[in-house]
Amino acid sequence: MHQEIQGTQLSSIVQPLLLWYEKQARVLPWRERPEPYRVWLSEIMLQQTRVEAVKPYYERFLDALPDIPALAQASEDQLMKLWEGLGYYSRVRNLQKAAQIVVREYGGKLPADVSLLQKLPGIGPYTAGAIASIAYGIPAPAVDGNVLRVVSRICASRADILNAKVKKMVEQAIREILPPSRAGDFNQALMELGAMVCLPNGIAKCHCCPVSHLCRAHQEDIVMELPVKTPKKPRTIQWKTIVVLFCENRTALRRRPPSGLLAGMWELPNYEGSLSKDEVVHLIESQGGNISSVYSLRPAKHIFTHIEWHMTGYAVILNHLLENDEWEWVDLSQLQNQYALPGAFHSYTQFIEKQLLELSFPGQGK
Repeated sequence: MHQEIQGTQLSSIVQPLLLWYEKQARVLPWRERPEPYRVWLSEIMLQQTRVEAVKPYYERFLDALPDIPALAQASEDQLMKLWEGLGYYSRVRNLQKAAQIVVREYGGKLPADVSLLQKLPGIGPYTAGAIASIAYGIPAPAVDGNVLRVVSRICASRADILNAKVKKMVEQAIREILPPSRAGDFNQALMELGAMVCLPNGIAKCHCCPVSHLCRAHQEDIVMELPVKTPKKPRTIQWKTIVVLFCENRTALRRRPPSGLLAGMWELPNYEGSLSKDEVVHLIESQGGNISSVYSLRPAKHIFTHIEWHMTGYAVILNHLLENDEWEWVDLSQLQNQYALPGAFHSYTQFIEKQLLELSFPGQGK
């Protein structure tokens, strides 16, 4: 059974929370001009990514693609390069798919309708509510993890916040108390409270919370116990061997398959398992590679949502360019400006850039 969460339990937080938000809200680029495209882009970027990390990406993306028609027409390589480092690349692919629909069906302007917004790729109930309330002033709830945590604590609810029915119950409770003329501000105030004060893992800053006097979890001293979430399944560990190939001031990249993890992205050549140096030498030579030298690189780890890569790395210097239908040989400028590589390879791309800089301008990379 779910513990009921109702708007009546939350109605008293509206005014103190709005007053606090007016004084304490962070100055963020998407808040300064809350236009539909800007709000939408910020919400997609902020999924699974910290605010401070998003800021430079947000500004760079808007400079390159300032409106929905520009986003709809962008090439895939430009799109991936602009998103490089943010991860979860399906987000930006859905962003473009939605932009193309908006151009085709809505004249390039996001519809001011929650149900129509939710029909667009990558826009779920939360994002639709955020766009509708912040950009259009529509009284729609925007319930994310921060809001679920805040509401659970205020109501001292032990309902599992990962349960879809519980989320719908919270959405309905918020819908009942949304101030019609300030729906966007109230939604942002709840999110801000969760992001800055009512922090996860029991470290809430109750001493500076504007609604602590109305919070049952605080009164009952059970903040550390809430919210309740179903434990996640352990991630699957996969072992990978990354091979960094150098020849004639260039390095080799290849395109990943069009579906599955990191679909269609550029990557460094890699192989299943944790291979030894001799195994790597045999592998490259069997593909026609004429090897000058090989040396080990530092191991690395990358965590995806459900998978964890444990990577062994090798740098291989070739005497001659190896022609391979899979590989694309790129120089330092191309690597930095044209080709987007997923964050999983970040440890190795840093090494590559340093080495290519040294190869191109001896003495400069030290």
